[in-house]
Amino acid sequence: MKLLSVVIPCYNSQDYMRNCIESLLPGAEDVELIIVNDGSYDKTAEIADNYARRYPTIVKAIHQTNGGHGEAVNTGIKNATGMYFKVVDSDDWVDIRAYLEVLKTLGEFVEENKSVDMMISNFVYEKEGAKYKKVMKYDDVLPEDVVFTWDDINNFRKGQYLMMHSIIYRTQLLKDSGLELPKHTFYVDNLYVYLPLAHVEKIYYLNVDFYRYFIGREDQSVNESVMIRRIDQQIKVNKLMIEQVDLKAIKNSKLQQYMMHQLEIVTVISSILLIRSGTRENLKKKKELMKYIKERDEVLYHNIRYGWMGHLINLPGRFGRSISVGAYKVSQKLVGFN
Repeated sequence: MKLLSVVIPCYNSQDYMRNCIESLLPGAEDVELIIVNDGSYDKTAEIADNYARRYPTIVKAIHQTNGGHGEAVNTGIKNATGMYFKVVDSDDWVDIRAYLEVLKTLGEFVEENKSVDMMISNFVYEKEGAKYKKVMKYDDVLPEDVVFTWDDINNFRKGQYLMMHSIIYRTQLLKDSGLELPKHTFYVDNLYVYLPLAHVEKIYYLNVDFYRYFIGREDQSVNESVMIRRIDQQIKVNKLMIEQVDLKAIKNSKLQQYMMHQLEIVTVISSILLIRSGTRENLKKKKELMKYIKERDEVLYHNIRYGWMGHLINLPGRFGRSISVGAYKVSQKLVGFN
């Protein structure tokens, strides 16, 4: 059995997918690379098939009608045979030295008959044109180089949270959890990270800067103007996170606290984008979102509405909204996200 399955969702990725794939090939026979061509109409399929021919024991090329990023990940999970599972988007890449360290650690788990549900590592915001590259690290909240549980973690800072880029899941856990991401929906990486967490017990943190998260393409889904145009998709994912996990049923208080923290961040992003758009329609959607949360879960609403970030996004009037947006811009500079 392979140590690691890596799914590479591709949609019209001919211009950059080679860089991604080449960064993952040094894993050699320890990995399987599952390139999912999600209905591309450029040369993506041809490039994928070429790699599958050249590396038949490492690369699989799967072609499907367009279903969106989530459906490509679903396909990856269904076809994965490795013990652990990672998503690497086709415009991103991995640091080779850190990658080999990740594989060495996963190999040690197998040799020592250990099993972890989730491995966490750092990722780097590779923002085009930025002199300073922000690294999302977790060494202040997670124990290093030991298997631990939720009880052993410290509190995450406000701008610090787990993203798809930082997580490797145990493949069988994903399959057993019944995770199925919605088709034709953007921002499902939030669901990919969030929904399986309730099934995670054993965790390992490797303090290496493994994943390189590229930000800079104008058509990229995380480009702010694109996110505002697709705000209904962001709200849809926000609501699915609330609907599909009953936080009151989470028995571990540290896990419950972390999941509340992640929900708060996603809701703040939704709210800030709605404010940032400046339209009456979107300001109305912001009120509707908060009303929805209040009706769904009073405790969650109270935490989101009256926490530090909740106060920030609910400052009254035009002046209050300008303060909210100003604070958001500062956080963009500090955190390095788009």
